[in-house]
Amino acid sequence: GYDDGFIDVCLFNGCIRNSENEHLAKLLRDKSKVLVAFGACATMGGIPGLANVASAQEIKDLVYRDNPSVDNPDGVYPQERYAVPEGELVLPHMYDTVKTLAQTVDVDYFMPGCPPEAHQIAAVLDVVTAALKGEGELPPKGATVGVSPKTCCEECKRVKEEKKISSFRRIWEFIPDAEQCLLEQGLICMGPATQAGCGARCTTVGMPCRGCYGAPEGVIDQGAKMLSTVASIIDAPTPEEIAEVAASVPDPVGTFYRFGLADSLLRRARV
Repeated sequence: GYDDGFIDVCLFNGCIRNSENEHLAKLLRDKSKVLVAFGACATMGGIPGLANVASAQEIKDLVYRDNPSVDNPDGVYPQERYAVPEGELVLPHMYDTVKTLAQTVDVDYFMPGCPPEAHQIAAVLDVVTAALKGEGELPPKGATVGVSPKTCCEECKRVKEEKKISSFRRIWEFIPDAEQCLLEQGLICMGPATQAGCGARCTTVGMPCRGCYGAPEGVIDQGAKMLSTVASIIDAPTPEEIAEVAASVPDPVGTFYRFGLADSLLRRARV
């Protein structure tokens, strides 16, 4: 095998869902001079991190016992160890909690995005390789690279006016105006709570920002930031009407914490 520190730069993609993921994370940390959490899953837990609303057993029950799309009349569950004539089959142990890479090993740099943009990947590799050759300096350890201190809203070219929302809608329910801010049209757009760097690619083509670049600088919890934004723009005179508008937000956890639940103040549901 390779000696420790043999790899100059490792771009580690994916969250830590099971024992195999954890083993690889620790192995690559040892083997790499520079370890980069690459993409939304490694930096924040990503969409797999939404599994933190349930335990591992609840997920297995849903897949192997309760899901009518699976032909499993005997209710057979996969076993982590199973003896066959040829030997023993081994599956990784599935953890109750999805973790980020930094919750598992020491990480040098963070590169968010689902996926990260090609230009930021190239820029980061250029900087790191130049520094390793003694031709430049590395960014401060722990830095988030390839992003801007602005928010996605500031990159977005859509026209923004006063935001007063009386109800929220989903993208398939209507055709949004091509110029107006999507949030002002009643679509949950994570732009106000997401750091810039992607060039506002989603909003440019009429899709709301989903938040894959993570929280802006100084924001601890991306979902909480967006919740406060939504609360500030609801246009309703009574608590009952406010609650009705808030209830029109589809799938609050999957909307506000789509990529960042595992790295949030909530982190997971109790099990």
